[in-house]
Amino acid sequence: MAFLQINNCIEESIVDGPGLRFVIFTQGCPHHCPGCHNPQTHQMTGGTFVETEMLLARIVKNPLLQGVTFSGGEPFLQSAALADLAQKLHANSLDVVTYTGYTLERLKTMKDESINALLRETDLLIDGPFQSENRDLTLPFRGSSNQRIIELRH
Repeated sequence: MAFLQINNCIEESIVDGPGLRFVIFTQGCPHHCPGCHNPQTHQMTGGTFVETEMLLARIVKNPLLQGVTFSGGEPFLQSAALADLAQKLHANSLDVVTYTGYTLERLKTMKDESINALLRETDLLIDGPFQSENRDLTLPFRGSSNQRIIELRH
């Protein structure tokens, strides 16, 4: 049984990735980007511990969802539990978008199997820290122009 430390969930969102999405905001973030949209997720303590199976049951009840978005906080701090959940989401024909303040290149240098597992289970990765000096409200799914949308699964 896996647990996630989450700050919040949004049952239906159209701004956190393509289509209608369930969004999980993980608790805890080492980046503390100035101007972050979710500063309440920064503390490593706090939030709520939730069983991933309970989240999965909530998610699959909605037949209109295209997928699930892992946001934060920093999802890669909980990569093992999220990779497991993502695999189950794919088995239910749902895609996975993962936001991270790390770059893809930095994640690959960490040489952590659970991070690699989450990368393998992520369809779209939105990487890079939010940079207020590069803020651009016209970009889909991102807050600043340094952040990239990277298709990882085809």
